[in-house]
Amino acid sequence: MTSSSNSKRPRWMSHALTTRATVRRAIPEAALTALEGAVGMAERGSSGQIRLVVEANWPLLQVKHQSPRGRALEWFSQLRVWDTEHNNGVLVYLLFAERDVEIVADRGFNSRVTDAQWEAICNAMETRFAKGEFELGITEGVNAIGDLLRQHFPADMGRNEQSDRPLIV
Repeated sequence: MTSSSNSKRPRWMSHALTTRATVRRAIPEAALTALEGAVGMAERGSSGQIRLVVEANWPLLQVKHQSPRGRALEWFSQLRVWDTEHNNGVLVYLLFAERDVEIVADRGFNSRVTDAQWEAICNAMETRFAKGEFELGITEGVNAIGDLLRQHFPADMGRNEQSDRPLIV
């Protein structure tokens, strides 16, 4: 599911002005550690897996031809989020340059959650991002996904199939 930000500057300019250093200032090491803990806690009480990817920007030529949803699907595949034992992995993708959130859920999970539920999570996260509250926005989104995991896939925590550490690219 997707929700896009309402930035007034052109897409290419947002990508040109955003770097990994921009992301590191907004989400410093201490926040990454806290987010890692939040992902682990959100997975507790369920058999589901949450993977978080924050991508700073894209090469300018890619901006014209790529959509955030398409890029999220690429990460979903590359990180093998689809390859969990119960088909209930979820990728949370943040394209920082656009403050755009994409949630990609595996088939076992996606069939149980409505588009409106995914949209609500994306919108709530993006509202926080617009206020500069990146750690809080991500934490709230991850917690909401954790609630859905426990609702639809209650279980004792099995092995951790995906890293809880956010991936910054």
